[in-house]
Amino acid sequence: MKSDYAQAIPEQWQAMSKVFSALGDEHRQRILLLFERGERLNVGQIVAASPLSRSAVAHHLKTLRDANVLHSEKVGKEVYFWINAEFVAMSLQNVLDYIRETL
Repeated sequence: MKSDYAQAIPEQWQAMSKVFSALGDEHRQRILLLFERGERLNVGQIVAASPLSRSAVAHHLKTLRDANVLHSEKVGKEVYFWINAEFVAMSLQNVLDYIRETL
């Protein structure tokens, strides 16, 4: 047993808990699946493709952005979002590395 993790998770895992919480919701998963590789989408485009209200989509986008799953940038009156692929990949890789170490 690795008892050193009983009280605290490794530092590189701390930001990941938000990622997994954010990705644990089906609506947020569907939002992520809307993006093509390298694509930036604005709120209106995401709302148009979603059965959710604009305010619900905005809530989910905020959760994804706060978890560092999405980046955003305001351009004029529009806010554009894109997947923070490097961070999400690193988070998943940290978990895979740990699992491989325990095999």
